[in-house]
Amino acid sequence: MEIMDFHAHIYPDKIASKAVRSVGRFYGLEMNELGTAEALVENGRKAGVSRFLVHSVATVPAQVQNINNFIADECKAHTELTGFGTMHAEMDNPLEEIQRIEGLGLKGVKIHPDTQHFNIDDPKMMEIYDLIRGRLPIVIHCGDYRYSYSHPKRLAAVLCNFPDLTVVAAHFGGWSVWDLALEYLEDKVQGTRCFLDTSSSTAFLGKRRTLELIKAYGTDRILFGTDFPMWSAKSELQRVMSLNLSPSEYEQIFIGNAKRVLNED
Repeated sequence: MEIMDFHAHIYPDKIASKAVRSVGRFYGLEMNELGTAEALVENGRKAGVSRFLVHSVATVPAQVQNINNFIADECKAHTELTGFGTMHAEMDNPLEEIQRIEGLGLKGVKIHPDTQHFNIDDPKMMEIYDLIRGRLPIVIHCGDYRYSYSHPKRLAAVLCNFPDLTVVAAHFGGWSVWDLALEYLEDKVQGTRCFLDTSSSTAFLGKRRTLELIKAYGTDRILFGTDFPMWSAKSELQRVMSLNLSPSEYEQIFIGNAKRVLNED
């Protein structure tokens, strides 16, 4: 079965180690993986992952173009990679960069409100959602008990305003606040183009709760993701495979839903 990791971060070789350490400090985790494209592909290959959705995040508007250029170049150099660009709520002329993202061959957008320091439902982001709906999907980091920027209720507001926006709500819609995410999002994803990924969640949730969340949202809404370099493909696959889902459910989670998001079906 083809497997796609729909949530992976990569960094330029010269700053990869520093970037990985910085992410580790942000989440209080010991991270041992090198966050380069080559390391990602090799880590996944050993576990049977053949495709990867890659992105990075601009913490300030001035970084947006350079990061998007980097992601596009890495995708050209590695056929296993599909790239999403970054955007920032405070950037000037977002439409121009959206057009440039498309011209670079990138297939969507990724934002991380907690590290970018804006709310998911910031009015300036709402303008960007309006520009990309029906055009590009967006992966949104969701949830963190320490912040309000990415609170699930903010995503719920976005879904209410833009039901035709293709959204991947990372970390089951609410890292570290998974039950709160379910409360706000379970009903909201119905009738929308909202999906959720498994990244940085299964190790905390455990087998029973992971399975409960998958069933609550529906396997037709779930995408496999590792959050590399935070977690390895091997360990994340082992946890998902331990759920003993049906072959058709695994097909949806590992590749089918990814193709739907990317309009490859």
